[in-house]
Parts: sequence; C-alpha cells; structure tokens
Amino acid sequence: MPQVNFTEEDWARIERDTMAWWAGELQRPLVNLLVTDPLPVKKPFEFLSNYPLDMPADAIIDLYEPWLAATHYYADAFPWWWINFGPGIAAGFLGAKVNSVSEPSETVWFSPRKEVAIHDLDLAYDPENTWWKRVKEMTAAIVERYGNNLAISETDLGGNLDILASFRNTDGLLYDLLDQPDEVERLTRKITSLWIRYYDELDAIIRPACRGTSCWTPIWSTGKTYMLQSDFSYMISPAMAERYVIPDISACCDHLDHGFYHLDGKGEIPHLDLLLSIPRLRGIQWIPGDGQPTPDQWLPLLKRIRDSGKLCQVFVSPAGALRIVRNLGGKGFFLVVQPAEQEFLHPEDAHAFLKTLAGEDISLS
Repeated sequence: MPQVNFTEEDWARIERDTMAWWAGELQRPLVNLLVTDPLPVKKPFEFLSNYPLDMPADAIIDLYEPWLAATHYYADAFPWWWINFGPGIAAGFLGAKVNSVSEPSETVWFSPRKEVAIHDLDLAYDPENTWWKRVKEMTAAIVERYGNNLAISETDLGGNLDILASFRNTDGLLYDLLDQPDEVERLTRKITSLWIRYYDELDAIIRPACRGTSCWTPIWSTGKTYMLQSDFSYMISPAMAERYVIPDISACCDHLDHGFYHLDGKGEIPHLDLLLSIPRLRGIQWIPGDGQPTPDQWLPLLKRIRDSGKLCQVFVSPAGALRIVRNLGGKGFFLVVQPAEQEFLHPEDAHAFLKTLAGEDISLS
C-alpha cells in the first residue's frame, strides 16, 4: 500500500468531528491545514487532462505518489485526491471540445465543436464518450491503488448554466436567456438530470471502497457531498437565477446528503438570499475572487451566512483564520488554512499556530 501519513485513529477522529460539524454540534470550526515537504522533482500537472489519453492511469498515479507521501495533515485535514479534469468537465462528457494546455500556465476550458442553434441542441448521455471513460478509468485506478486510505473526489462536473455555456459560448447564452428562455430552461433541466447520473456513476465507484465522498474542495462526508456551483450566475439577475439556477441547486441538494454551494465573487452576492432559502443546502463557500479583499475581510457577509443557519467554508491565511475566530467565533466555519510557501514545514510551528487559534475561543483535538 502506498505511503499516506494518516492512521485509522486519525480517520476515526475525522469522521467523529466532521459529522458533528455537519450536524451543527461541533462547538469549534473545522480547520484544514496540510503541509507538503519540498521535493527535488517537478510537481505533477494540476489537470489530469494534460496527460495523454493513452498514458496508462497507473503511470499517472505514480507521478503523484511522492507528493502524497510527503504531505502531513494537521487539525482536521485528511488525505485527499481531487480528480481534476477542469471545471465543468461534464461539458466534455456531452461532446464539447476539451481545450487543455500545460504551458505557459495550466488551464482547461470547453468550447462548442460546431455552432448549433439552441433549439437544435440536444444533450445526451454517451457511455462511450472519451472523456467520460477517462474520468471513470482514473477514478477506478486511484480507488484501487489507495482504497479507504484516501478521500477520493468526484470530478468537477460543473453547474448547469456553465455547462450549457460551453455549447453556446458565454455571449450566445446571455442572448439566449433573453431570446430563447424556454429553450434555456429545457436544456438546463436536462443537464441537471445528466449531472445526477454522472454523480451517481462515480459515486458507485468511490463510496463502496472508500469511507465517504469528497469533491473539488477538501470537504468530506460519510454520505454524498458536493460543492455545487453556477459561475455563470455572476452575470445574471436574481430573477433569472431563480428560474434557471435555484431549481438545479435544489434538485442536486435533494439528491445529496450534504450539498454545499460555491459563491464565487461579489457578482453572486445578489443571489445569496435565494441560496440561503434552499432547505437542504447545508452551507456556502465564499470565494471573493481576484483583486478582492481576502475572505476574512468580509465579516458581515460571513456572519450573514452563519446566522442563516448554514455552514461556511473559506480559504484563508493563518492570520485570516485568527481574525475570523476572534470576531465571529469558530462554530459553523470550515477554515482551509493556506500557509505561505516554506511556512509550517516544522511540525512544532504548525502545532504552535493551532494552539494560538485554539486559544481564541475553540479547542482543537
């Protein structure tokens, strides 16, 4: 079995405290802090789509093994593999072109293979789709290699409007919302049903062999969890979001045990009340976006989320984590602490930070 710096006792603690957090019974935040030792080898690609489709899955996994073995987990962090084929790879499953590049910097985006009028656009499940088969192959191979020693994510399927935009382009879909609203609704409903099918087929590979489920962010559940999203909603009104986005999020939450939503940028804040009204949505992840103040500078927004009865996940610096706990307390938060490079390489430094954090108003076991 490949090396993972995590024990059965660690997993028992993660399950106990994480499930208490989901239930609203944990009186402190979850704190995810992991540190990877420097390695003398090049870091593997962020996007698995940047490896040739004919490269064996096991050969790809071999490239990541040293990095997993060099990672140390503090507080509520756990071993986790995000199977990353780009945000919204479900568009690729449905026939969109997957544009994956590794230089000068890594990125993945999706585009139409040909221009099709929206009323002629039909999206259907294809079991032989190359990208769908590749994602299932990689998922199964990682499950076989690591089993229940690792939290293995569902891939980043994407949101219904984001996926549809990959077939209409962003400008085209914005016009469609005005000119062809019924067609947009037809296709978004279809995408939601396909999303659930893709999720369940991957879940059938992951959950029987693993301890639970995860997704493209380090969040975990013994049941079905996912970080839902609609980045396209940044550009539309709450009325449009209510028609096209909220039914999708609600349907997915009804299908999940622990559904979360990725609130990506201030343009999505107008939709927050609609999201908070979804009964089975368990929490909100706040990402301010490039050029914006860090999450700990949005205390009124974080308080609004938590006061609604929802949980809240943020990515913060060590100082940011301290600021949130000092001002709002820790209960209900999931603080993904992102130290600077070379910070906390010595375990005593990580423990000292956690002790300081615990000294505010929480206790970290």
